[in-house]
Amino acid sequence: MAYDTLSILREEGVLWCTLNRPDALNAMSPGLVDDLHALYDELASDQSVRVVVLRGAGRAFCAGLDLKAGTGESVSDRSVQAGLRTQHHIAELAIKMRRLPQVFVACVHGAACGGGFMLALASDLRIAGESARMNAAFIKLGLSGCDVGVSYLLPRLVGASVAAELILTGRFVEAERARELGLVSNVVADDALESEARKLVEDLLRTSPLGLRLSKECLNASLDAGSIEAAVSMEDRNQILCAQTRDFGEGIRAFLEKRPPRFEDR
Repeated sequence: MAYDTLSILREEGVLWCTLNRPDALNAMSPGLVDDLHALYDELASDQSVRVVVLRGAGRAFCAGLDLKAGTGESVSDRSVQAGLRTQHHIAELAIKMRRLPQVFVACVHGAACGGGFMLALASDLRIAGESARMNAAFIKLGLSGCDVGVSYLLPRLVGASVAAELILTGRFVEAERARELGLVSNVVADDALESEARKLVEDLLRTSPLGLRLSKECLNASLDAGSIEAAVSMEDRNQILCAQTRDFGEGIRAFLEKRPPRFEDR
């Protein structure tokens, strides 16, 4: 398939997927979300691909939802049902990444914010360039800090206390701290990310195909308590409730005007 917002390179056993909206820091436009869904649906029946490497073109991995492209628009003029469908369409990317048999490797450089943070967290392995900066940006826009599977994925990687700090404040995690927390397995120079990823890919491809698929499946099952569907269901409800408020509109305006938001709890 051809994708408008993804650059795809296929090698034996591995698919290199580059988010390709560099002028927008690879922010998640509706088109990018749809392209990722289409790719993941294709991968579900493609056993020739054993490893997927996610990376971003240009200066960033993924800066989160593209508020200028309509993904973060206020839903006050739409029904709750329509807003919930849009919300879950984005959140379902995390569920698909967990369910797919391929091992996902995220190569994070520059910003990985909001939805971009989710793409990194939902990957099975994460390596970071020295420029990497990650955060759960949602709460800074007047929304709940729990969104698109992050409240499920993050505590399982860094523990409840650190996850609470990051989700409740929206603070950035720089590359070195991310390694200290176990959020990423290694930090290298930005221009060494591909070579480091290739080392990981080589090791992964040395395993048996079934063994690798079953190892991912078992590892996720062993780490899980409850289900990601349960966490996403609560996140979706809270996001749509928050999106009905004036504070959400203020958060969007402040972001676009590059100023601190003035929230009024209304």
